[in-house]
Amino acid sequence: MVLFPNAKINLGLYITGRRADGFHDLETIFLPIPFRDSIELIKATDPSKGDFQFGTSGLSIEGPEEKNLCFRAWQILKKEYSHIPALEFHLLKQIPMGAGMGGGSSDGAFTLLLINKKFDLQIPRKKLIEYALQLGSDCPFFIINQPVFGSGRGEILEPIDIPSLKGYHIVVVFPSISVSTSWAFSRIKPGKPEKSLKEAILYPLAEWKSIIKNDFEAPVFEAYKEIADIKSTLYSAGALYASLSGSGSTVFGIYNEHDFKLPEFPGHYTVRTMELLPG
Repeated sequence: MVLFPNAKINLGLYITGRRADGFHDLETIFLPIPFRDSIELIKATDPSKGDFQFGTSGLSIEGPEEKNLCFRAWQILKKEYSHIPALEFHLLKQIPMGAGMGGGSSDGAFTLLLINKKFDLQIPRKKLIEYALQLGSDCPFFIINQPVFGSGRGEILEPIDIPSLKGYHIVVVFPSISVSTSWAFSRIKPGKPEKSLKEAILYPLAEWKSIIKNDFEAPVFEAYKEIADIKSTLYSAGALYASLSGSGSTVFGIYNEHDFKLPEFPGHYTVRTMELLPG
């Protein structure tokens, strides 16, 4: 069985406070985009090789297997559902890491969905969201996987309609720079936004440039001029709205396909253009 974990972008991102548990309160809008990895699992042909036989291809994945969110998702379900048999699991990695697109979070959340579906565990969505939160703050979004307003540490999710995006396209640009999330948070001074994103997102797309911000842009752009230049280039090429996604380093631009000419970027950049929401 195969599923295709997708990436996300953030439409606005405000860090509104520090919490006693070490996390930060935030306000953002999560939006799924059709940029995907691939995960496949089958029952292990040789269980003696282990209960979770993990293989990867595509982009190189750093760190030990036990730190991977796919492995950790399997551990959570195996603990609760001990009858899950030994598995062979393969991840084809295409969403860049350290890019602010939630690729690792998506892989972990989709692993929960895949095992649930493969073995008919009938885990309700609410419980899957609880499991996903054990993996990371972004992971519950990928269980819902539709436009949502996120608050709390990112786990309080409210579905939201964004009619102004239908029929538009998006270009995402990753400059092969990995931005440390902990570093980025350390350079943020929390504060309340002047206008809530739930209100700002209802304004015409052409006005988002002046009212929807990402708090991480200031420290990231100061440290990495190359990332700041991407945003300027996208606006110069006709983007109606451009922004850093998450804590970076991906920058995206939203545009009307009739008014946009894709700019050239260096060969080491990853660039994808896709329809944002069906018209």
